[in-house]
Amino acid sequence: MGITRTIKTPTLALTVALLGAGGAVATGDEQRPIRIDGSSTLFPVTFEAARRFQRAQPGSSIQVEFSGSGAGFRAFCRGEIDVANASRDMNAHEQAECAKHDIHFRQLPVAIDSIAIVVNPANRWADDITVEELKTLWAPEAEEKITTWKAIREHWPDEPVELFGRGQNSGTYDVFTEAIVGQAHRSRHDYHASEDEEALARGIADSPNALGFFGIGAYHRHWDELKLVAVDAGKGPVYPTLATVGSGDYQPLTRPLYLYVNERSLTGNPRLREFLTHYLTHLRSWIHFTGFMPLDDGGYQQSLQRLGAGAPVGARP
Repeated sequence: MGITRTIKTPTLALTVALLGAGGAVATGDEQRPIRIDGSSTLFPVTFEAARRFQRAQPGSSIQVEFSGSGAGFRAFCRGEIDVANASRDMNAHEQAECAKHDIHFRQLPVAIDSIAIVVNPANRWADDITVEELKTLWAPEAEEKITTWKAIREHWPDEPVELFGRGQNSGTYDVFTEAIVGQAHRSRHDYHASEDEEALARGIADSPNALGFFGIGAYHRHWDELKLVAVDAGKGPVYPTLATVGSGDYQPLTRPLYLYVNERSLTGNPRLREFLTHYLTHLRSWIHFTGFMPLDDGGYQQSLQRLGAGAPVGARP
């Protein structure tokens, strides 16, 4: 058995899963693939955790896909997946949907992320940007009005600014709009939106006048094609680094990342508990390679305790 990477064509994804399984037909919860979907920010971390677990436990089959935190929560609350990767907390409406479908869950913090502001390397003027300037650029009233770099900062060139960012199914979009605009899901819409961070990175790398936002992990995967911009929240420009994210100096674009685990899947499939225990136990030793900030030892211990606890959080009968 093996790991299925995100593939947008369902038939092709099924083919890869069957090839990885060596043609075996799964029966019962322990043999069927563990299904994970949701945040594309957390996707590469969970995929790497699945790859490492599959290497340690060759009989494992884990399907890791991404569709955005919001879409992942919808699938999770319908009982379609076992684990939702999330770059934000589940909101009240989503909790009500889980309750309606009798979905109990456990929330497991796994890492600290920052949202990166990036531009094309050809950009020689935007080394930093203030939170107020980001609000000016991304607020709904900026649509079709704030369209040049000069409109953001007076001495920047009178050249068009081409915007890239996460789509509205994304937890990153929710966190970004709440932190910058002041209200989640409220922003201009005349920008290149995608749930695929790789597509956004390619778009920014190909457009000399681009500015975009996504999780810091995507920047680290494309650091040689992009330019990172420091964010000034009132105390001077700060770049998102392990040190500034860990100290809390990179604000307001820092947020925790979570796994939401279906309680019924957890009790019905011992291999799922083994995978999550392996994930949380070993993540701190390699997460730095992804650009994310690990929890402290106490944080992982709490997540492991929550994983092993008998009482789920979330929906109640």
